[in-house]
Amino acid sequence: MSEVSQTATYMIQELHLPVYHRLCLMLEERFLGRKTEMEKQALLNTYINNVTMHETIAAIEKMIADGKKSYVVAINVDVVMKIENDPYLKQVVDNADMVLVDGKPLVWISKLHGKPLKAKISGSDLVPLLCEVATQKNYTIFIIGGKEGIAEQARKRLEEKLPGIKIVGTYAPPLGFEKDKKELDKINHMISDVHPDLLVACFGCPKQEKWIYENISMYDAKVSVCAGATVDFLAGNVNRAPRWMSEHGLEWFYRFLQEPKRMFKRYFVDDMKIIGLIKKYR
Repeated sequence: MSEVSQTATYMIQELHLPVYHRLCLMLEERFLGRKTEMEKQALLNTYINNVTMHETIAAIEKMIADGKKSYVVAINVDVVMKIENDPYLKQVVDNADMVLVDGKPLVWISKLHGKPLKAKISGSDLVPLLCEVATQKNYTIFIIGGKEGIAEQARKRLEEKLPGIKIVGTYAPPLGFEKDKKELDKINHMISDVHPDLLVACFGCPKQEKWIYENISMYDAKVSVCAGATVDFLAGNVNRAPRWMSEHGLEWFYRFLQEPKRMFKRYFVDDMKIIGLIKKYR
């Protein structure tokens, strides 16, 4: 079997991504002599990029330089459980140009399955570093998500911390915006008017992933990053877990202590089902 055929077989049969899109990427790599995306490896019910933080930032910088619309997602145990019960979300995640692992439990599972990950890459760690790089490289940023005023508060704090950063827009969409065509058109035009290099989307999973997947062709931004609660951390209205807790896989417990009623079912009911998936996908 030829090299091209092997690549096509791997991409289409193993990654389960749209044939036309994958063939275009394959031909671009084969005949133009450049790789258009990083290699992925299986992890439970999806595929991820096994990268360090440095490699992640370098890859995103390359996406910006290439000018091809791209999007980056990050998965944790909660996202994996949602994927198991939502084929559409699986399609969205599998189609992402980069899939990062945001959660120590998944790092531990990768070791258990004999394919250890290099690092945990959380959006709340990645986005501040991207902001520093953006300031140095003159990239423009648009922040969307959070409650009213939170994204704008994040902008002000970033501008104080990083003089010269170019945040060209912020917006907090109203509840239910994803089902309102008029509001979606407004958002897409708002982003396209300033055509940012980086779009930071903070709606939580699965809303942010699905919104990007469904609208990326209709707004003009080079790289869209799913960042969950990062906008709240940037704004300073929510505290992150202490680093020692994050490094030891206890960030989820810190969040539970902050919002026990809202987080109990997620962490102690829904996410406990991950044990079954570890056996299923071993």
